[in-house]
Amino acid sequence: MEFGVALATPADAWKAAKRAEDVGYGSAWFFDTQSLGADVFTAMGAAAVKTERIHLATGVLIPSNRIAPVAANAYATLNALAPGRIRAGIGTGFTGRLTMGLGPYKLADMSDYIRVMQGMWRGETVEVLLESKSRKVRFLNPERGLINIRDPIPVYVSAFGPKARRLAAGLGAHWINVDLSEGFSAAIAAAEEMNGLYRAAGVDPATRRKTVFLWGSVLRDGESCDSPRVKAECGPFAVQVLHAIMEAWDRGATAGVGTDASAPQDESLIPRMAREYRKLYESYQPADARYLALHRGHLLFLRPDEAHFATGELIQATTITGSVAELRSRIRRLADAGYDEVVAAITPGCENMIDDWMGVFSGV
Repeated sequence: MEFGVALATPADAWKAAKRAEDVGYGSAWFFDTQSLGADVFTAMGAAAVKTERIHLATGVLIPSNRIAPVAANAYATLNALAPGRIRAGIGTGFTGRLTMGLGPYKLADMSDYIRVMQGMWRGETVEVLLESKSRKVRFLNPERGLINIRDPIPVYVSAFGPKARRLAAGLGAHWINVDLSEGFSAAIAAAEEMNGLYRAAGVDPATRRKTVFLWGSVLRDGESCDSPRVKAECGPFAVQVLHAIMEAWDRGATAGVGTDASAPQDESLIPRMAREYRKLYESYQPADARYLALHRGHLLFLRPDEAHFATGELIQATTITGSVAELRSRIRRLADAGYDEVVAAITPGCENMIDDWMGVFSGV
């Protein structure tokens, strides 16, 4: 099993990537969140020239942020700087689109986007819809060595729902999952589901990598989930669960979030905290763009106005925080289920997590 880190992409993310390489990680994944962090390709370019072995991946690219030929060129440029070490992680978008008031990108459009990029990397002429018209595009002089399309650029699709997973299998792409369920029960079931989808698409599951992203802290002896250190590391992720529920309620969704804003009878932890958070959310201005305040600091840090929501109870419920022994036991279950790679998210300013998580992974 391989291990990686996920970075929120500061401009100098190369420092964390280099540290991860030095202690033995196999991959570094960079968030594509234009309103919160640095440009993903600029930061990855610096990491490409500052590292030697570690694989560098978008974790994950949001197609709507760039037209497909531009993204294909960006990956090929990175591939020239770090030959054979670049991965194209792609998804329908979460944080990067929510910060602009947008929902997920359409799956059908994402599929076409990937088709265009893969065709260009093969040196083919492909058609892409640009300014309402289908146009033919290709790399015009890749043989000059300004970019690299000789070394393969594998595609990883972030897919949580059944439609997205079928799309990933149909594309023959590698797969990214996120799961924090108790004992990873959902992740284990999802891996078996993906194996079946790959087979149905005529793809040998053994030839496609399964990657799972994790959020959590490695507890020290006697430490609790509400310690200042754990709150700094995990609080931003725990609270973003409430961010996501606010967005879901605004779009009329209730499935997967337990309740809705007008259902006070549900007193379980997350619905109860979500209703309380709603009062804060409704104070944000401007009223037609509350997402601008809601997502400030998203996955990066705890804002003063929301820090009290990051309780030990919420952190325990929404992350995999645990002792070294507990975490090793859980990760072994992922290996047994067929996952090839586990990626631990690193909170900015908490780079000690790189070493903490390697202390777990080294014993798996």
